[in-house]
Amino acid sequence: MSKLLTDKYQEYKDAYKRAGAVIEVVDAFIALTKYALFTEKEIDLGLEISDMAIEVINEYIKKETKGADFWTFEHWAQDNKKSYDIINKMYSVFKYRSYWKFDSYMYYLERKRYYDKRFFYPRRKVLQVVVDDLEDMEIRDKLDTYGLSMPSRVGKSGLMIFFLTWVGMRKPGSHNAMGGHSGQLVKRFFKGLDNITDTDEYTYAELFFFWNPRMKKCVQKKSSDPAELTINLGKPDEFATFTCRSSDATWTGAIDVSEDGYLYVDDLVRDREHSLSAFRMENTYQEYQNKMLDRMNDGAKKILVGTLWSVLDPLVREEIENQGNERARFRKIPALDENDESNFQYEVKGFSTEYFRNMRDRLDKAEWCAKFQQAPFIRESLVFPIEELTFIDEIPEYKKVIAFCDPAFGSGDSCSMPIAAECGEDYVILEWLHDKRVPDITIPLIADMLEQYKVSWLQIEKNRGGDLFADKLTIELDKRKILCKITLKNANVRMSKEDRISGASGFIKRHFKFLKDKYRKPIEEMTIFSAEGKNLNDDAPDSITGLANMVEEGAKRKTRIFSSLFYGGKE
Repeated sequence: MSKLLTDKYQEYKDAYKRAGAVIEVVDAFIALTKYALFTEKEIDLGLEISDMAIEVINEYIKKETKGADFWTFEHWAQDNKKSYDIINKMYSVFKYRSYWKFDSYMYYLERKRYYDKRFFYPRRKVLQVVVDDLEDMEIRDKLDTYGLSMPSRVGKSGLMIFFLTWVGMRKPGSHNAMGGHSGQLVKRFFKGLDNITDTDEYTYAELFFFWNPRMKKCVQKKSSDPAELTINLGKPDEFATFTCRSSDATWTGAIDVSEDGYLYVDDLVRDREHSLSAFRMENTYQEYQNKMLDRMNDGAKKILVGTLWSVLDPLVREEIENQGNERARFRKIPALDENDESNFQYEVKGFSTEYFRNMRDRLDKAEWCAKFQQAPFIRESLVFPIEELTFIDEIPEYKKVIAFCDPAFGSGDSCSMPIAAECGEDYVILEWLHDKRVPDITIPLIADMLEQYKVSWLQIEKNRGGDLFADKLTIELDKRKILCKITLKNANVRMSKEDRISGASGFIKRHFKFLKDKYRKPIEEMTIFSAEGKNLNDDAPDSITGLANMVEEGAKRKTRIFSSLFYGGKE
């Protein structure tokens, strides 16, 4: 790393501390960003310097406008048809970063569009996590397979079209394919690519030739073919940079996905009727396997995007097949979050919490869970259909409170702990912790609940680190002087999880009562659990089964006196 570069960076940071966000410091950081990225080719440090440049520009604008950030100021300037050099300076930083930062690419790409017409900026708070995933795939080479599922009309396909144009800018000689369920759908993909790469509404030509200066303008887009739905950004080649094809069209001989390219598959399932036919779903999967994947060269990457209608969806099947694969990632963003609030309340063209709640009230539960919450299931094999569960409004008088915990360690599973109050022969689920975070977060939450509901007995599943989890929880309870008996229980590994859960389902339906409009997330996971084993998440049904077994075990025991209320005490 250049000593001159690092010395200059420190010098400018010191100047920023002394002088604040003055224009001279702004210009210094912009110039240093350019020097680091293009002369020294120190990409990581150059991007760090550019982060500082963005911070300094924002501070300068806040100081000059008494509080507005860059985006607020630019919005005001657009409304008032004014131009300011500081706005151009910010966009120069975005331009310098655009080869390595997907969000900066989109900011610069849409700079000429009016604020309310832009795609990415109004959606950035929700879609940024997807942007980071895509950078992990394209820039950091951490992923070969990526799956994204979200409700319809929230921008998933639009974002992927932007992404592929970015790939085309970075690697115009690559071959990429876009597939969907119908010719009409892939025509929309083509029009989206064509609009971004060939209209003055976007700055694509400027960015393209900035990063590919040796290419003549006639090369970029002149070889596009609307009839064939192809666009070529590089030199004339046997295969185009982008080819769009429906799943029922010809792929063999017409499409190649190069070793540095992407296969992008979007919405292979047409609609609800399609999803309900196991025969059609199997044909769809075979078309995906034999037509689309077959066109990928060694090293090519694949992206699957859609709304999850069915567990037979190729996207779901890919996720199941890639469980444990560190180079595969599957992102689900449901309509409503764990707090029952909208995930898609965009600044422009968003969907409100009220909108989604109304849809939930109107739709069949299966359709709601699949289409909006990205939780598909097979209705015929449900173990806990919601209509077979008992829900109550008020908590009756009860004797004691117990709980069962299926611990998790932040690897994608949920720490799941239903808390039950004994009411005669029945049990009311008072509360239910269901949290994917690490034990440092979930253990204090468990302690809070044990104290709040005066839980007298907690059983923890011992398998996969439950004893360590219990030790940490005991320390937390001792520290707070919370009295609760803790025991450990091994899951019955001689039976499959599906069989254990199905075996306890009758007892749960007869003797467990659930509070209305409470702990929605675990109830949703529980009520879509399938006996056929095609379940991506099963922590909720697994933990409620553990609670049922705990209840039956306690009923069989004779009354005993324990010498200690704490974990480790002997009977």
